[in-house]
Amino acid sequence: EVVIEEFLTGEEASFFVLTDGAMIVPIGTAQDHKRVGDGDTGPNTGGMGAYSPAPVLSPMLQGEVIERIIAPTVKTLAEDGTPYSGVLYCGLMLTGEGPKLIEYNCRFGDPECQVLMPRFEGDLGEYMLACAESRLSALRPPPLSDDTVLTVVMAAKGYPGTPEKGGAIRGIEEAEQAGAKIFHAGTGLDADGQLIATGGRVLNVTARGANVREAQDAAYRAIDLLDFPTGFCRRDIGWREVAREGDG
Repeated sequence: EVVIEEFLTGEEASFFVLTDGAMIVPIGTAQDHKRVGDGDTGPNTGGMGAYSPAPVLSPMLQGEVIERIIAPTVKTLAEDGTPYSGVLYCGLMLTGEGPKLIEYNCRFGDPECQVLMPRFEGDLGEYMLACAESRLSALRPPPLSDDTVLTVVMAAKGYPGTPEKGGAIRGIEEAEQAGAKIFHAGTGLDADGQLIATGGRVLNVTARGANVREAQDAAYRAIDLLDFPTGFCRRDIGWREVAREGDG
């Protein structure tokens, strides 16, 4: 047997919605960077950074995705007796023929969650409960900041192969005092209480700004305050949108 799959050419983006099995409510867009190296080079990873919102996924395209992809999915699940409620993460390829679905995830995603949640200005629990109780339509649209939030993954050398574990990490407090929020992914404490790397993707250094360029600058200023000799990161997270902002 031979399986023939369509080769999709375009730009990837992620679209997030909440649903209670009937109502569908957008909750943000993001774009992540899967390749390990600058310029989207090297092997794929779980994600080396992301930013939100992703302007390339315009309101018009979001409407098209809901109408052609998400709504039929939610409707079919309900009709089949398996209604879905909660978060739907739609991984999309923006092709010349319009947006096409690559995958669904039933979660906010990583590192997308790290850029979505800082923009959320409401009570997430209230919306999750409304999804579970089939009353999402009773709530106002989820409140999202207009700011751009960008996160850069600090990974241990060797990732995405065999990461170098045990490397000391210093400067967290200084980086956060500079305005960043640092999410721990693969860290622990050694016998002396020193923060060390324990996994492949170790830290998510997250910052915000009025646009991608400002958020990117803020994130890398914080990274430069970290002392993590066995760690590395990409230095171009958000590069596509920075280029578009420059063109504008």
